[in-house]
Amino acid sequence: MKKSYLLLHLAVFLAGFTGVFGKLITLNEGLLTLYRVLFSTVILFIIVKYLKIGRKINHAEKFYIGKIGILITVHWVFFYASIKYSNISIGVICYCLTSFFTAIFKPLIDKTKFKFIELLLSALMLVGISLIFHFDTSYQLGIILGVISSAFAALYTIYNERLVHLYDSKIINYYQMAAGSIILLIIMPLYLYFFPAETVFPNITDFVYLSLLSLFCTVGLYVLFAEVLKKIPAFTVNLTFNLEPIYAIVIAFVFF
Repeated sequence: MKKSYLLLHLAVFLAGFTGVFGKLITLNEGLLTLYRVLFSTVILFIIVKYLKIGRKINHAEKFYIGKIGILITVHWVFFYASIKYSNISIGVICYCLTSFFTAIFKPLIDKTKFKFIELLLSALMLVGISLIFHFDTSYQLGIILGVISSAFAALYTIYNERLVHLYDSKIINYYQMAAGSIILLIIMPLYLYFFPAETVFPNITDFVYLSLLSLFCTVGLYVLFAEVLKKIPAFTVNLTFNLEPIYAIVIAFVFF
């Protein structure tokens, strides 16, 4: 269990860089997420094929894993939109509401009783977000997008917790990233019609940042995330991720 908590803390540390990359990369939130899942899919394909990981799974299983991957893809689109329309601090602080939504959604999905202590701990973060929303009206759109983002992140964690006990974590992430890539490639022409971008392709600097984001903050982070969920409940994992803003703000201070 101690090892799982150490891995969880490492995952939180890596997550602290995601907001910084979101600000550094000049692409809009839709394209940024598209390239993130595409690069991650390629990296995971190489890992899975080279290491010959996991048993063969049928198409129904692949489809089910992929559906859950769409949740994290949507989360990223809203997360980066929150950062683009506000700043890194707002985006990562709103992400902390993931534990609140987990405390609400998980009992409804699993048809179990609500846990008072989980609701109480989560409500503290909700109060904090409410204060920011009330006193700083210039970031209200970014906060709204961030709140939506955290809701999808909570759903992803809850459903992913079920998968980690059945499949290898790298297999899970491979099919999830692949599904996210397919969906975004299909809807991207429509997305760009409503949200035009100055450029569709990343420049050299963006390419480097996207590669680092995909390798360390996606493949590395979410493989750790899946491994941790085997031992630690979804609510505890998401509550621990409330440390992400601390790392993100310190890292952002160094970069900006």
